[in-house]
Amino acid sequence: MGRAGAGGDATGERSGGALPPADGGGSRGRVEGMLLGLAAGDAAGWPAARHRAARMPEWTRRLTRELDTFAEQNETTTLPVPIALNQPPEPLRLGPSDDAEWAAFTAEAVLASRGALLSDLTRDRRVRAAVDLAWMSLAAEISSAAARAPEVESAVIPLRARISVRAGLGNLATGLRPPATGHDNPHFFDDAACGRACVLAVVHPGDPAAAADLAEYDARYTQDGDGVHGARAMAAAVALALAGGPTEDCVAAALEQLPPGSEIARNAEHAVALARAARAAGGRGPGRAFGLIPLLEHQIIDHVYSYGIAAADTVPVALALVLAGDGAVAEAVPAAACLSRVADSAPALAGALSGALGGARSLPASWRAACRTLAGCALPRLAGLDLVELAGRLTAAEPAVAGREGLGIHGTDA
Repeated sequence: MGRAGAGGDATGERSGGALPPADGGGSRGRVEGMLLGLAAGDAAGWPAARHRAARMPEWTRRLTRELDTFAEQNETTTLPVPIALNQPPEPLRLGPSDDAEWAAFTAEAVLASRGALLSDLTRDRRVRAAVDLAWMSLAAEISSAAARAPEVESAVIPLRARISVRAGLGNLATGLRPPATGHDNPHFFDDAACGRACVLAVVHPGDPAAAADLAEYDARYTQDGDGVHGARAMAAAVALALAGGPTEDCVAAALEQLPPGSEIARNAEHAVALARAARAAGGRGPGRAFGLIPLLEHQIIDHVYSYGIAAADTVPVALALVLAGDGAVAEAVPAAACLSRVADSAPALAGALSGALGGARSLPASWRAACRTLAGCALPRLAGLDLVELAGRLTAAEPAVAGREGLGIHGTDA
């Protein structure tokens, strides 16, 4: 099946130790909150268990598919879930999956940009060069695997990824470059770049426009159209949140990045209007984001396409729920996870923004403990990566962050 519309733009270390006290204030606390919030949202969505099941033997997943077929053919309402049977069940326990791992992939590129080989460039250009190197390195793996396979799409490589990412890597492997790799892509419209964009906001805290531009540079490897617009919006919102901006301003910064007349702009404006109306009618207090779920389900979310990962759906949902929940991760993430059609990524996007707004301490300790370590279900080499330590490394040599009173004043690249 194909989704209506076409892209019109051409434009370290591993640790399993005890959880340290969360750094709730300051820039590290917000970066840590962003990463853990994204991971918690990723874990909260029902698809995470299926992603994590990739670490189980193949026969367990085949049996689950057979049980699903049995339920369909026999009209039973008892539906199967990922199973372990006589295998260790650890991969199926609550934890982050693909969204968090691809966010960490981007974070590693940011860290690599500090290397001596790129020291003569501005910070933004160093990151762009490192992003390019990261994508080209993966594409080289695709090329090597393709030499042993009848076609690129069937190449066996040590990673799992969205359709847009696999297509983008395949395009790179055949010699294409951005923006063609994202434009000539069957899933140009999906939100795969949006989680990566949240991480890239760390490079430009307090500067939504610069963060959006950097996010677009990365997004063009795998997306076009609304897929790029969504990445720009999330980067802008998170960049402002990392500098202490209020929730309403962060959402407004995201909306400014969406071209008038685009599907994602129409949906986002409508979804945010619903959230603002809920705030005006209900005052403050828990449950407002939860009350927004039926409205978003019926008025925003697409029920026609076969995948629930369109940026035009997930980004508006995330912005609306964060706004309705006054930026509280404990309000936005559970509400997003209730929207089953977009539960593969909307909770992660809502968690990234609300985590940046509230800092690491805004997440319950139980969730921080469960979601700090990556499983390697999408990028096996990242198994065991500690997101708390990753946040510390990302903020070890970051640029100065504008204070809340001076969010409109930005310095030059470091």
